[in-house]
Amino acid sequence: MGACRTASTCSPDEAQGMHVFDILGYSKHMGMGKDPDSFIRSRIFTVGGHDWAIRFYPDGYGKACPDYISVYLELMSNSTKVRASCDLRLVDHCTGSSSSVHKTGPRIFNSGDATKFAPPHSSFKKRNEIEGSTYLRDDRLTIECMVTVIKKPHVADTKPLPKIDMPPSDMTAHVGRLLEEKEGFDVSFIVGEETIDAHRFVLAMRSPVLKAELYGPMREARPGQCITIKDMQPAVFKALLHFIYTDSLPGDMDLEGDEDTDMVRLLLVAADRYAMERLKLVCQSILCDDLNADTVATTLALADQHNCHKLKDACLEFMEMSDDMDAVVATQGFKDVKATCPSLIVDALEKRRKFRKA
Repeated sequence: MGACRTASTCSPDEAQGMHVFDILGYSKHMGMGKDPDSFIRSRIFTVGGHDWAIRFYPDGYGKACPDYISVYLELMSNSTKVRASCDLRLVDHCTGSSSSVHKTGPRIFNSGDATKFAPPHSSFKKRNEIEGSTYLRDDRLTIECMVTVIKKPHVADTKPLPKIDMPPSDMTAHVGRLLEEKEGFDVSFIVGEETIDAHRFVLAMRSPVLKAELYGPMREARPGQCITIKDMQPAVFKALLHFIYTDSLPGDMDLEGDEDTDMVRLLLVAADRYAMERLKLVCQSILCDDLNADTVATTLALADQHNCHKLKDACLEFMEMSDDMDAVVATQGFKDVKATCPSLIVDALEKRRKFRKA
């Protein structure tokens, strides 16, 4: 299962406004001088909750730029800092459109120092580029100022990213229907007195032993012929086929009681015979959960015979910790193991002895 993925979005929050400052009688304002107080200020306008104004110096500001007019945006609000940008423009009176003369990118305007003005220089526009041009008509000059106040970014609430759930695998359901619908069978097995049909490619896909028998150089049957399975009950072979097709045990096996325990043991033998390691581990898990004084000795012998190392260790550990070893010793399974494989009993008793000393 993949990790949970969430997202949040940061978007700018801004306020924008334009102020148009008409300078009527442009020529009559010439000769005001270049002193700091020689300017005309527009009416105050508000953008983003802050007050602003436009300063116009007809003769330019200072001596550095004698042939220019000077135009500034001024932050009028007191004791404040504002992050903003501005675009100072002149209107062409023939077309009605405006063109940008100076742009100030987003920056801090501080009412307490010189940064409350923009631009930072006095050379706004040469006078000879205005006088005689379409910017000046009927002795009227029009300045536009677009102010954009950039507020604290807005971050949207965290939300999960779009997700489409991965559907569970249905391959085993489709393959299992091949067995249920009994179509396309191309191999038959004689088990006891029953004939059981199946699909070669499915069996070969699930068991390397069956693959060798059905497709290898020593294959036991060609199409149309039957394979005889010896030393196996029909019910066990059918349960084996069910696992091959569905990767699960038959639904009628409730895995409780002596009969189903015997079936699981027989399935473990079949899984070992056909090198089906997953089925072998499934059977070991079930038999491990079923360990008790009556079953442990028989299960130990089975695990040793079919190289089920995890199950064998589980049996020995159970016997080490058992509080009722007399009950274990009294079972027929223990007697059988003692007679057929005494070394297992020696190992079990030795481990128990060490466990008791610890």
